[in-house]
This record gives sequence, structure tokens and C-alpha cells, in this order.
Amino acid sequence: MRAAPDRRCAGRGNDLGHVVPGFVAQWLLWGINKCQVLMNNDPGLHAPERPALDTTLVRVIKRATLILLGPFYFLFIGFVPLVCGRRRGFRGWYWTRVKRACSRLLWLLSIRAEMSEADKRSLSTDSNSLIVINHRSHLDGFALMDVVPDDKWFTFAAKKELCDAALLRTGFSGAGLVEIDRKSGKAALETLRAAVRDMPARRSVVLFPEGTRTASQSLGEFRPGAVLVARETGRVIRPIVILDSDHLLARGRFMPKGGTIRIKVLDPFHCDPDGTADADVARLRNAMMAVFNAG
Repeated sequence: MRAAPDRRCAGRGNDLGHVVPGFVAQWLLWGINKCQVLMNNDPGLHAPERPALDTTLVRVIKRATLILLGPFYFLFIGFVPLVCGRRRGFRGWYWTRVKRACSRLLWLLSIRAEMSEADKRSLSTDSNSLIVINHRSHLDGFALMDVVPDDKWFTFAAKKELCDAALLRTGFSGAGLVEIDRKSGKAALETLRAAVRDMPARRSVVLFPEGTRTASQSLGEFRPGAVLVARETGRVIRPIVILDSDHLLARGRFMPKGGTIRIKVLDPFHCDPDGTADADVARLRNAMMAVFNAG
């Protein structure tokens, strides 16, 4: 039986949390406008000690390649939907290209995203779910795109203002992103509900319930949007915990350091139809926080 919406949570502004936070916009606009490299040399923001992925020379060559060729590559990714967007089967083909672009970007930045083979197999067969992930840095979306297997279809919800730029709008539309107006919490929730109901069961939308990148050593408070949508659409929630991305790209920094981002997939989370949405939000956060604190 589908649970009734929890009225105590209704009407809260920005209930959806941070829906595709500007990481796509920032990195695509960087590809167009970037003219200098800002290296992160703050000794107080070092990641945990891990073996270097590349030598200094290799890192320099990779980043020089990214600066010289990256803008052309991302322009291609942005403009392809203008030419081919209406062709049958384009969205699936294009989404795979976007995933490959994210993988290549991380490789050029000497960043490795890790997910266990068991977690990948679990996601490959995942269906009828919403994906909820904590948010540590602008690298999070790229890392998720890199490690989630192609068998698992997913998309992001994008805040409406990001779609005002023509280049970003064509890319987002081609990739099937859900456009959300966060200025109205009620309208945003209804838009997301409708989009989720129309999605095939094997496809999931990704939400960041903390609402912004969290600078603390733990998880931020969760907004109830994902839980409300899950309760009203009958979908389960698939929690994912991301670790160490903030050590590679801290707030206020533009160019990340090389290193490893770890991503862990939790068991499906089922909302309690006899309980409240607030109680479900607390249970979800506690489950994800336990994995995050354990590292």
C-alpha cells in the first residue's frame, strides 16, 4: 500500500536538497573559459596518505592535455544534442558518452574512483529506486558517473537556473536530466514526483539530500524531499556514501589534487508506511552516517 504523504514535511522550501549542484555547470564553463591552472597547495587540506596514482611528470602532461584539448571535447559534448537530439535511441547513446567523458576527465586529473565489484553487481540489477548520495565536493557527480555500471540507468535533477545557459540546456536535455525549480519547494516536489512516475523501473534519479556540499567531518542534516517522493511513488531508496572527494577538491579550490575517491553502496532502504517521513529521514541519515564514519 502506498504511504500517504507526511503533512508535517509538506511545504518546506528546498525539500529536494541539492539537485545536481552546479558541478556540471562549473566544469563545462571551465572547459570553455579556463585560461590558467590554479594548483591546490594548501598543506592543511591533504587527503589521507595513499600511493600517488601518477608521477609528477605524468600529472603535468595530463593536465596540460586537459587544458589544451578539454574545451573542444566538452564543447562537442554540449553541442551534439543540437544536431542529433531528436534521433531515436539518442538519449541512451548520449548518456554513455557523457559517462565516458566523466571517466576521461578524472583520468586526466589523476583521480581514481573506486567501487567494489559486489556493489557494482548490486547496482547492475537495481530497479524501482531513487539514489541518495551525500555531497562532499564538485567531484562527486563525476565519480558516480565513472563507477556506476552502464547496466544501471540513472539521471540527475538539475536546478532550473542551470538550464538558462543555451549550451548547458541542450546538454542537460539530451541527457534526460529533470529540470527543477527550487524556488518553490511544492512545485519542485511535484515536478520530481511526476518525472519519477514516468521513468522506467530500471532508471533512477540521483538526489543530494544535504542540500549543499558539507564541510564538516560528518554528514549534514537531510532534507525530506527524497523520502517524500519515495513514499508517494512506491520506490525504494538506494543510499550511496562517497568518501574522500573533499580532500581532493575542498571548498574554494578550483583545480583538484590527484588521489582516490571511494564510493560505497548500501542495502535498499524501505520507507515505513506506518511511520512518519521525519522518522524515515532520520533512519536514512543514521544508516548512511554509520558507513561514512566507519570510512
